[in-house]
Parts: sequence; structure tokens; C-alpha cells
Amino acid sequence: MKALIIRSHGDLSQLGIADMPDPTAAEYGEVRVKLRASALNHLDLWTLKGLPGLALTFPHILGADGAGTVDEVGPGVTTVQPGDRVMMNPGISCYHCLNCLAGEHSLCDSFMLLGEHLPGTLAGYVTVPQHNLAVIPDLPPGQGELSWSEAAAFSLVTLTAWRMLITRARLQPGERVLVWGCGGGVSSAALMIAKFAGAYVIVTSSSDAKLNFARSLGADATINHARTDVVREVRQLTGKRGVDVVVENVGEATWEQSLRVLARQGRLVTCGATTGSRAVTDIRRMFWNQWTLMGSTMGTASEYHQIVRLLGQGHLRPVVDSTFPIAHAVEAFERLKSGQRMGKVVVEIE
Repeated sequence: MKALIIRSHGDLSQLGIADMPDPTAAEYGEVRVKLRASALNHLDLWTLKGLPGLALTFPHILGADGAGTVDEVGPGVTTVQPGDRVMMNPGISCYHCLNCLAGEHSLCDSFMLLGEHLPGTLAGYVTVPQHNLAVIPDLPPGQGELSWSEAAAFSLVTLTAWRMLITRARLQPGERVLVWGCGGGVSSAALMIAKFAGAYVIVTSSSDAKLNFARSLGADATINHARTDVVREVRQLTGKRGVDVVVENVGEATWEQSLRVLARQGRLVTCGATTGSRAVTDIRRMFWNQWTLMGSTMGTASEYHQIVRLLGQGHLRPVVDSTFPIAHAVEAFERLKSGQRMGKVVVEIE
């Protein structure tokens, strides 16, 4: 099969198309999917660059998100059958450790991600456990059919944002939320989820075009953080109270501002640190204001099936920025890296 691989850690020059062996669904409960589309995530750039403690065997196939048709099923598979149109939860857990048995699959002792620890979805085929697959739902009348690109773009960012806001932060209707960087996949999904939950949502970007994009998705207020004091603006928008929830994935560059906009008993939830992992917190302000600071990673199997059900009801439909054939996958990575995208960048698998 053709696959987009990295030859070693480094920059985009390490990307290339190569012939790789076709995987087989030989293990119990395993399914082989013939891929039609794969969506890119910043995870792919971090994996290319090299993550601390991540030891890969090269060549390595990138790609966490994917959608396609079931091509082959292994012994014990009962949830899908050949020909089914499916998308996948990229987080692979063991399903038998104490965390998995408690339903907390993202806390699994051997949790791994497609494209990071395991061969990914930028290829002709991928094998995954049946538990990680969901049949692509039909949309309500009048909404058309979910495209392969949309199905590929849905899972990782929507699951991540759902767990952040609904499970971890326990967002309630009428609460105020700040989302940093509205052009990214997780941030866009967080905006849609927060609006679905009935929150008042403030988003930031350094691009007016992206702020217009956020307003089209339902943002109640927008802030250009390149030319506006975010803390002052948020305080004005909330009557000096601050926000109940901050959605963070930037890290060092925004951490202090994120804390300064939190209301008393506010919650900050983070899933990343793209600008650096070392941040300073004034503990006195933390306990005086009774803040809750929490981390979040991916989501559980039940959370995944919950968001898929909502998708089938016409909610949380992902936004696709652009699509590229796999032969031009390097251009797709350049689009992802440029930061100009509004929505997800998708690679179509030939």
C-alpha cells in the first residue's frame, strides 16, 4: 500500500510517499479499514519533530484521524462488517486494565495513539480494535451526507474538546468560556461544543479573518489578541467578573493571561502546551480565588459514542479547511504548519 511516512525525526523534508506492507486483521477483535481520508493534527507535526520518550521504528506512518470502509475483520468482531462506512477514535487502550474496566480508557496503562505510537491513517489501510470504530451516522433530513473528509476530521478534536468542556470542566448553560486560538481544530470544536451546551463564548485570534470565521460558528464575542489586551477586554465583556472556564492548549505564552481572566471558582482546562510546558502560577491567587486547574487528554469510549450520536443528530459537524490528495500531502502539512487554516486540513487517500 502507499503511505505517507517519515524517514526520521526532523522537518518536512523527512516526509515522503513509500510502499508499505498491507496490514492484516489477524488479532482477536481487530478490523482492517480501507482508508478514504485522513485529517491532520498538530500531533503529526510534533511526532515528526520528535517527542521526549517517543521511540519510533522508521519508516513510520503518520496520521491519527481517518475514515473509510471496513475491508477485513478478525476473529471475534461483532460490531462492524465488511463494507461499513466507519470513522475511528485514535486512542487505543487495552480494555482490560483497571482504568479501562472503570471506563476511563484515556487513562489506560498502555494508552497509545494512531500515528504517534502506532502506524497511522495516512495510508491505504489501517488496523484498529473494533471498539475504536463507529459507523458514520446518517445526518438529519436536509443536511446531506457526511463527506469522507468531514468524517476523517471529526474524531480527535471533537473528542478532546468534549472531554475538556463537558466531562472535566462540567460546563453549565449560561456560563462564560474563553477559547484561545479559534482557527485550530480543538479550539473550533470547543467553540461549537460550548455553544451547544448553552454557554457564552469568547474566542481569540491574531487574525480578523479567523475571528469572522468564529462568529460564523456562533462565537458571542471575539478578541484580536495581537492588538488587544485580552485580560482587560474579557473583564469588560463579563462585567469585571471573568470567565467560568478557560480552554487552554497554548501553554507558556497565554498561561498567565488565562489565570487573570478566571472568575472566582473558575476552571482552567488544558490539553496542550504548544508554546512551552513551563508556566508560573501564583498559588496565593489560586487558593484565594478557589480556582480549579485541570488537564485532559483525548476521551473515553462512551464519550466517543456520545459525540457520534450528537453528530447523527446534526450537531458538532466539523469544518474542513482544505483537502489534498496523498500525492500532495507535503503541501497539506505546509498548510497545517502555516497557521492560516480555518478548520481541518484533510488528505484524501487514493
